Amino acid sequence: MADLTSDFVGIKSPNPFWLASAPPTDKEYNVRRAFEAGWGGVVWKTLGAEGPPVVNVNGPRYGAIWGADRRLLGLNNIELITDRPLETNLEEMARVKADYPDRALIASIMVPCEEAAWKAILPRVAETGADGIELNFGCPHGMSERGMGAAVGQVPEYIEMVTRWCKQYYDKPVIVKLTPNITDIRKPAEAARNGGADAVSLINTINSITSVNLDTMSPEPSIDGKGSHGGYCGPAVKPIAMSMVSEIARNPATHGLPISGIGGITTWRDAAEFITLGCGNVQVCTAAMTYGFKIVEEMISGLSQWMDEKGHESIADFCGAAVPNVTDWQYLNLNYIAKAEINQDDCIKCGRCYAACEDTSHQAISMSEDRTFEVIDEECVACNLCVNVCPVEGCITMVPMEPGTTDPRTNRPVEPNYANWTSHPNNPAAKAAE
Repeated sequence: MADLTSDFVGIKSPNPFWLASAPPTDKEYNVRRAFEAGWGGVVWKTLGAEGPPVVNVNGPRYGAIWGADRRLLGLNNIELITDRPLETNLEEMARVKADYPDRALIASIMVPCEEAAWKAILPRVAETGADGIELNFGCPHGMSERGMGAAVGQVPEYIEMVTRWCKQYYDKPVIVKLTPNITDIRKPAEAARNGGADAVSLINTINSITSVNLDTMSPEPSIDGKGSHGGYCGPAVKPIAMSMVSEIARNPATHGLPISGIGGITTWRDAAEFITLGCGNVQVCTAAMTYGFKIVEEMISGLSQWMDEKGHESIADFCGAAVPNVTDWQYLNLNYIAKAEINQDDCIKCGRCYAACEDTSHQAISMSEDRTFEVIDEECVACNLCVNVCPVEGCITMVPMEPGTTDPRTNRPVEPNYANWTSHPNNPAAKAAE
């Protein structure tokens, strides 16, 4: 059996699945239910400094994007950090950690960008026995307008400064949560490392408005006729999150910096993909909010089974395995050739491949009078649009071919795509010129 035990910057948990700091981790009751369901760790909903209370809206807090089958693809939230008293949260955290010593418990923190504020809260968090802290430099709404959250995460100098304060006044792991609302994610990650961060976590939510009510002319969710931008999460943000994770993992300035992956993780496969891109563990929110805490059972069993099938004994066996294969476009091999192939036995003759290719691509699919669709090899540039629009999985596939060989389907020689080839780094002539 595969060993799913996680050791992330010295924080041990029975599996790499943590709940992210969010509504599901706002109180003791939720967290206990999460641990009983099998989650390996929890990042407690973000704590704020004592002072004027945080007041959340008393109307709708979520906007949504759905697929055609009503499956939740993206969730926008306008909720702020915890609105419960700091002392209450700290007391509950201490009780939970005492009762679940084998689970990871991380305190997410967001206080004003002042050394005194961090110096005051860190000892109190330490008294709870929490395994570490996560600095919330990512929240894009509400708190950012008060000079916290993403307002800090968008300024590398602030990230480095606050991280140094935390490393000075706190002796357990410090994880820096990064905002995706920035042009180059590598810069804040570098700042976190320079400040002494033990790890980074990403992505936090993406600034968004999901919809507008065309009757009231206000963004959703609407509060008394007005709406605001919020934080976008869920399956729709996964591609953005994985790209940003990979940029940090392959950046020489942050190479080896531990990463906790966040963003649209819904299945064990999602988690495995994040881990191959360099994540030591993953954090989940929207999937738990959509399906409940017991979804972790499927994540655990699925990842364990896949690891057994692949011969991986531990998470470390495949952590970062995909990073060497992430490269810049200029280094892709333009001499690689693949052609689309339609399995006529599986084809349902819907014509979507033909319409897409004929209208918007390279006119490389023919249609006969009896609606038989075939690829015109000499016109096919292997863009794989037909594969992606086909409603039958596996009906259309991309078949790799070697240059200089004969395509058995057309009896014609296979030729590479020489567009821009003269200056391409993989071109022997270009290499010789260097």
